[in-house]
Amino acid sequence: MYYPYGYGYGFYMDPGYVLVLIAMLLSLLASVWVNSTFRKYSKVPSSMNGEEAARYVLDHNGLSNVRIVRIAGNLTDNYNPRTKVLSLSDSTYNNYSAAAVGVACHEAGHAIQDARHYLPNRIRSALVPIVNIGSSAAIPLFLLGLFLDVTGLMWAGIILFSLSLLFGIVTLPVEFNASSRALKTLRTDPHFTESDYKGARKVLIAAASTYVASVFVSLAQVLRYIGMANRRSDRRN
Repeated sequence: MYYPYGYGYGFYMDPGYVLVLIAMLLSLLASVWVNSTFRKYSKVPSSMNGEEAARYVLDHNGLSNVRIVRIAGNLTDNYNPRTKVLSLSDSTYNNYSAAAVGVACHEAGHAIQDARHYLPNRIRSALVPIVNIGSSAAIPLFLLGLFLDVTGLMWAGIILFSLSLLFGIVTLPVEFNASSRALKTLRTDPHFTESDYKGARKVLIAAASTYVASVFVSLAQVLRYIGMANRRSDRRN
């Protein structure tokens, strides 16, 4: 006889749930790490603030056309390739610290990627509309298939959700490369100090962990959904 929560009188713990919980815990720890590291190195002074550092790197790479604007929030910094606008958060824009310089130069690295037509960055940009559509339809399709007991719908949802995992994987080299560009500038350009480089390196390594954790979360969820679909199929057989 099939038991939905296990076999016989024993208790069954779905390994998919366990994997997702572990992944979410790692993601939380990565977020705590990046925030605590940023706070620590925000106390290491720099001769430039975030906006000045980003402006210098952009101009040094012939990107005077890229605008820098201030936005609200903490570590909400981003670069928009469509509008050619680099947005620096309140915690970065006017912050004279190694942490702010590192984050600002990282975002400037994304602008350089855009200007140099860095291939992984172009692939990620092309995936954005597909992933947006897929991610909005994935869970409803999967749940509908689960409710109606239609395996095909469940697998359609899994495939669409897997696009988010693909996007996360493609994002890794984009983020790592932006950090590499930033650290190379901070290490070799005389406008920046050794403390700028060391502080920025610590912050960007911590930030990289959040992208790795995000991929792990997506992978865990995909594996969980696959396990659920397979168990539903086994029950029918």
